[in-house]
Amino acid sequence: MKMVVYGCCAASWRRCVVMSLRLLFLLPAGLPVRSQGESQSDNKQMDNITIRQGETLFLSCSQGDFVTHTAWLNRSSILYAGEDKWSVDSRVSLVTLNQDEFTIKIEDVDLADEGQYICAVQTSSRPRTTSVHIIVQVPPKIVNLSKDLVVNEGSNVTLMCLANGKPEPAIGWRMLSPSDDSLSSDSEVLEIPFISRYRAGVYECTASNDIAVDTQTVELTVNYPPSVSDGRDVGVTLGQRGVLQCEADAVPEADFEWYRDDRRIFSDFDGIEIEDAGAFSKLTFFNVSEADYGNYTCIAINKLGSANTSIILYEIIEPTSSTLLQVQDGNSGTSTVFTPTCLLLVVLLQLLLKF
Repeated sequence: MKMVVYGCCAASWRRCVVMSLRLLFLLPAGLPVRSQGESQSDNKQMDNITIRQGETLFLSCSQGDFVTHTAWLNRSSILYAGEDKWSVDSRVSLVTLNQDEFTIKIEDVDLADEGQYICAVQTSSRPRTTSVHIIVQVPPKIVNLSKDLVVNEGSNVTLMCLANGKPEPAIGWRMLSPSDDSLSSDSEVLEIPFISRYRAGVYECTASNDIAVDTQTVELTVNYPPSVSDGRDVGVTLGQRGVLQCEADAVPEADFEWYRDDRRIFSDFDGIEIEDAGAFSKLTFFNVSEADYGNYTCIAINKLGSANTSIILYEIIEPTSSTLLQVQDGNSGTSTVFTPTCLLLVVLLQLLLKF
């Protein structure tokens, strides 16, 4: 019987339905096929039903008196004939079948369930049908997204995002972190010409329709050569601890080299330690000697280039007992210089005035 039902649909959908009903209900072969304008009360078209993917669909039609046979059909397939289930789909089940109502349900509705459904009822006099069109809405899903990218500064970058859904989703791009509203797109493609280091970060693709929103992100890394901050000269007293510091901005992170004139300096050499930590490098003298004073060069290097800065380590002389003493005159704001002998005479003069 099913082979005949599927075979007849290639010619005419309406005749296919009638043939299916004849086979199902064992109607007489001479039953006429009504034209579209005949007996509108016997063939009803219900309003479309819209349902979201994954929800449960209930299909119901009224029975009435003198009903001898009843069935629910999906296009050309018979789902239920009375209490007999013809569908092999486990999602389809019978809910209610009595004199007043014939209801079935389809769980976890999918896009393949979309289409025309017919409730066919055979009375003692003639058959009647009620049809309804099911529209399945599908939430958006991003199915093709650019991978995380590592590019060199100055390159042209194209980010792609494709999504499925029903209704067709709208797709957009924006720079998520750091946030930059000026860098966005309302299409599947985001073009970034001559990218700079300031365009590196996380980009978000959004696909949205009336049902839901789907988002995914792409991380964009921009490589660029080092730039080094100006070095700060350091003054240290002889025999004390001295530290020279160097900072570089680079992607990937820079490697550091230290030089005294043309001679490269290595850690644990002549009481010197070099410590690198990310963007910083530190050159430490644990006991500064006369030979340590001078000009030092820090070089930052990565695969795209290098940069350098110079730092001077100079001597600070500590005050001694022979250093001139300076006394601040509170009235005039000028400084008066006294030697130890002169200071003694001033004290003696003050004693004589008391007598």
